[in-house]
Amino acid sequence: MKSVCFYFQVHQPYRVKRYRVFDIGNDPEYFNDRSQSDLNNRRIAEKVAAKSYIPATKLMLELLRRHPEMRVSFSFSGVALEQLERYAPEAIELFKQVVDTGRVEILGETYYHSLAFFYSPTEFERQVTQHRDIIRRIFGVRPRVFRNTELSYRNDLGAWADREGYAGIVTEGWDPILGWRSPNYVYKPKGAANSRLLLKNYRLSDDVAFRFSSRDWSEWPLTAEKFGRWIGEVEGDTVNLFMDYETFGEHQWEDTGIFKFLEALPQELAKNPGLDFKTPSEVIESYEVKDEVDIPHILTWADTDRDLTAWVGNPMQKAAIEALYSLEDDVVLGNDRRLLEDWRKLQTSDHFYYMCTKWSQDGDVHAYFSPYESPYDAYIAYMNALSDLRLRAGKRQGARA
Repeated sequence: MKSVCFYFQVHQPYRVKRYRVFDIGNDPEYFNDRSQSDLNNRRIAEKVAAKSYIPATKLMLELLRRHPEMRVSFSFSGVALEQLERYAPEAIELFKQVVDTGRVEILGETYYHSLAFFYSPTEFERQVTQHRDIIRRIFGVRPRVFRNTELSYRNDLGAWADREGYAGIVTEGWDPILGWRSPNYVYKPKGAANSRLLLKNYRLSDDVAFRFSSRDWSEWPLTAEKFGRWIGEVEGDTVNLFMDYETFGEHQWEDTGIFKFLEALPQELAKNPGLDFKTPSEVIESYEVKDEVDIPHILTWADTDRDLTAWVGNPMQKAAIEALYSLEDDVVLGNDRRLLEDWRKLQTSDHFYYMCTKWSQDGDVHAYFSPYESPYDAYIAYMNALSDLRLRAGKRQGARA
């Protein structure tokens, strides 16, 4: 028996508007761009919901009804759920319907899609708790498997998940880490007693997420029949297909045929005898551990380096994230709900991603996702907003004194 494990990430950040130096001390609204630009968070949430979340989830609901054997899993950032509740409630209702089928698993993560684990473990745990609360409120479930921001992982995160009672954690199946091993098995985090490690099959996942519409790709066009055959030929216990949910309709537009591909895929996979669908928890329960995996350095699913350099690889990014977390004590002790919420929104990893100055293919991907004209514009807007937040934190401290 071999399983296909689908996992889709749903995330939309609160983008910082073009916050000017003249706004410092005068404007506490960092994310409130009411123009028609790509920094209007409401407009973007509505657009992505209309192009991707709503049609994809309607199709997913139909596929779950049509194929009782089908299973999928989702991870929602808290900031995405906030915006969808406010701007696209139809998307939330559809997500609730797919979860109510009983064949969809929701994974845990940080509420603000942050890198807090590597900068403030205490803040990280607060955000995990906050995320658990919103998942319980909206969907009525408690996550059993954990997914850190951008699949970022290190041995100590696996140890944390084990201590916290998670059945498993997911990360990238990167060749230099695995060596001779395959991502298509269940592994154990180094030193873990009970938790398991599920690894993304990045080649097959990226065939859909990144290469699907590329006419320069030797395998274009990618059909459901071809992809189903590839999965059937793969050795192992589980083929973990992890990707952004925006793949369907936003990153790969409808006219590429991505929805038709998704619609036909379960039927094509069913042609492989001994192949089924499982959620991450079901994979963990069904298969024996193949080996222990040692990941002493940070691993992510981003860029060719698969490390944190997508977010902290240049001096601008490092200065921004260090300045952000240096404010933690002042913000937390300030006991100001709005101040704390703004500080946490500024932790969202996307802000640092937009500041990346890499070149070549990696640089093209960063530029595609960024709403700013350049990484330097992203840095200036962010640091100006952070300067204002520092002033607000100082005033709260002064008031308390």
